[in-house]
Amino acid sequence: MKTLAQIRQEQKAVKKIIFFTTLIVILLSIMAQGCQETCDIPTYISYEPVYAPINEVRVTADYISPQELDAPGKIYFKDNHIFISEINKGIHVINNTNPSNPIKIGFINLPGNKDLAAKGDFLYADNYMDLVILDISDKSNIMEVNRLENVFDQYYYIDSEMGVMIDYNVVEREYDVACGEDMRFTDSWGREFDVSLSSTQASSAGAGIGGSMARFTIASDYLYTINEYQMKLFDIKTLDSPIQGNTIDLGWGIETIFPYQGNLFLGAQSGMHIYDNSNPALPTHLSTYEHINACDPVAVQGQYAYVTLRSGTECQNFTNQLDVIDISDLSNPSLVISHQMLNPHGLGLNGDCLFIAEGDQGLKLYNANDPLKIHENLIKHHKNVNAFDVIPLDGTLLMVGEDGFYQYAYDCQDKLQLLSNIKF
Repeated sequence: MKTLAQIRQEQKAVKKIIFFTTLIVILLSIMAQGCQETCDIPTYISYEPVYAPINEVRVTADYISPQELDAPGKIYFKDNHIFISEINKGIHVINNTNPSNPIKIGFINLPGNKDLAAKGDFLYADNYMDLVILDISDKSNIMEVNRLENVFDQYYYIDSEMGVMIDYNVVEREYDVACGEDMRFTDSWGREFDVSLSSTQASSAGAGIGGSMARFTIASDYLYTINEYQMKLFDIKTLDSPIQGNTIDLGWGIETIFPYQGNLFLGAQSGMHIYDNSNPALPTHLSTYEHINACDPVAVQGQYAYVTLRSGTECQNFTNQLDVIDISDLSNPSLVISHQMLNPHGLGLNGDCLFIAEGDQGLKLYNANDPLKIHENLIKHHKNVNAFDVIPLDGTLLMVGEDGFYQYAYDCQDKLQLLSNIKF
């Protein structure tokens, strides 16, 4: 027979077993609930290519009747005419002989177009992966006269069965897996990733004038085009028959190109690159002015370069400012001063007149006679427009914004007067 002490010892052991069993059940339940809350629907972002048959991509440019401006991109001025890219669709042609009454006269139907530049009687434009040459001598009958195929194919992958990859869709994918489990998947580009699911996550004969957002420009007898990491050159001595020239690696994040007095100024997300263009067939790197990552178009005049930095997701930055850079020594550019801005996009200079397109914050005109005091010399601020880029001519400003194309008469004293606008 068990003694009283033995019985009590057994009862204590049973109580301990019940206690720890209950505790384990509770802990497992809590863990299961936590896993359910954080891991039941893990997601990742997939980029799915959009393909089009090559015969729908590579099409001869067609000059048709004027179209409504809907999603404008780059702006270009040549021989009293304005050319505005309709992103991925074509180019609007506007007779601007009278800036108070601009007249849309036609539309160049050119799928995949984003950039353009012109010299003499010829306009150069991209058609997805091709460079297209257009005869613009007769503005009532613009026509394609030549094309260089696949010169921009680094952005447009060609599949023998699917066609040309012209775009991609961003798709959020979901996986339902056990908490803490790792999964390996392949995205639509064929790349493999490990995903941990343990927690939630000028003159007619010369070139025209482009804006500060330009990625095509002409200097001497060469057309210069940039993408995010390269500059591609085309010999245009024979204007209607370009010859592809050198390709120059630039580093990542290249956004804009601006020619000035035998040099090329490249705006990049990490800074401004200066290239000596004394040999137009092979520009050589002189120096780089570095700044924090930001979108930064460039304009140059005299001994100063002006660079706007703006905030925004695509710009990887939280600063809005205008940097004034001393380039009197091209091999050693140095920051002179930074002026606080609101949301600067494109910019333009004409004499002492400095224009800043401030996005949804409007259009600003400064007197830049003293670069150190630009912020003190605001002449006009039009707040009722969404300004993207500008081209200042002598006394007339061309501006493209979110909702229209605008023209202003201006001086550097107190005048910024609306002449006309074409609404999008």
